[in-house]
Amino acid sequence: MKRAYSSKGSKKGRQSRLHGLAGVLLAMVIVLSACSGADNNAGSRSTEGASNAASAEKGNSGNAPREALGESDRSPASSEPKKEIVERNGVYSNPKQKIQAGQLTAGEWDDLAAWEGFNNLLNSQEGDSSKRFWGFWQFHRLEVIVSANGRAVSDAEVVLQSDNQAVWQARTNTDGIAYVYAGLYEKRDLKTSNAYNVQVSFGQEQKATQGLDITRQGSVKVDLGSGVPGTEPSEKVDLMFVVDTTGSMKDELDYLEAELKDVVERVADEHANQLGIRVSANFYRDAGDEYITRPYPFTTNINEVTDQFSEQNARGGGDYPEAVDQALRDGIHKHDWSEEARARLLFLVLDAPPHEDTQVIEEVHRLIEDASEKGIRIIPVASSGVNADTEYLLRFMAVATGGTYLFLTDDSGIGGDHLEPAAGEYEVKLLNDLLVEVINRYVS
Repeated sequence: MKRAYSSKGSKKGRQSRLHGLAGVLLAMVIVLSACSGADNNAGSRSTEGASNAASAEKGNSGNAPREALGESDRSPASSEPKKEIVERNGVYSNPKQKIQAGQLTAGEWDDLAAWEGFNNLLNSQEGDSSKRFWGFWQFHRLEVIVSANGRAVSDAEVVLQSDNQAVWQARTNTDGIAYVYAGLYEKRDLKTSNAYNVQVSFGQEQKATQGLDITRQGSVKVDLGSGVPGTEPSEKVDLMFVVDTTGSMKDELDYLEAELKDVVERVADEHANQLGIRVSANFYRDAGDEYITRPYPFTTNINEVTDQFSEQNARGGGDYPEAVDQALRDGIHKHDWSEEARARLLFLVLDAPPHEDTQVIEEVHRLIEDASEKGIRIIPVASSGVNADTEYLLRFMAVATGGTYLFLTDDSGIGGDHLEPAAGEYEVKLLNDLLVEVINRYVS
């Protein structure tokens, strides 16, 4: 029987827990100071912490940063020293637990829906440090809302331009919304005086909006008019799963494979008569392993995909970072993504970052930009072993491509420890249910 999680399973992010722990430690110091030599009962545990991580719905930050303690700025993008990272070996928390779908637990945090909180987070010590570390400098976002005949236009091409040069490109989702960015990888100050314009294309129709100040604009609406035919979203849906299969994933890989097989089968069954769903399973390790990437093409044969999941095992790796950049390059550029689609989703399942040198990070930047241009939304699934810097990189990927951030939690009792996200309250759900919910949201 599946374990259900309701609002009672809601969790707070990192800072709430740290505040709770700090309060307990302070109380213990006071008691010990006042009662020197006395026997004290130190068996109390901290509870879920302070309630000051307000939700994004109330307009507050919604994100709760865990301030880095004693860490200096360390940014490969600016040629500063790298931090030392130690490989963590995966261990089963409950090796006798039967492997089946509906066991792993997860949460979701959508920074696009809590944008004020995301920007507050980036201004924290931890957020600013990780931003510099990965070479993401300015998140000046413009929300572009495209409609025609009073209806949202899905999969329209949106180009942000400055001085007749493309700055960022994206495609609208089924709500007719696309997000474009200026200065994402640039340290220099942006032009602020109406220096940008947006070009929207859908079929044979084009429309431009001029004189935008992206540092203040926030959003812009573009109406393509009443003469645009065929604004119904395409029936095509492309789902890709890119999965880290290095040794550190051993604690969760078999469970993940069971969950992903269940998700693929459920989504295919649910939309069999309405949508044309194609799925691609891809696996990766690192240089020097049996393989770096093991890709499979898009297919409508769901049994073929589930068999591909079943054939995988966790080996290799060695150091902490893995070939994330090569996996993304293969996934984004070496597969036949649909030219027109209702949704193109790339689920990146991993527990470690890419290698931390300037060339790799610049390649990751380009791949994120390419994914956005193609309308591929990167949706990370962070597993046990993900550290704070990796969490931020994954959230940057999601934000820049119109995706959302998913993360496994400790509630299942499976795998190693899972990092609490720097976020507000979130609801713990079964991973397979959450993945189906997210996919349905993007295709509806």
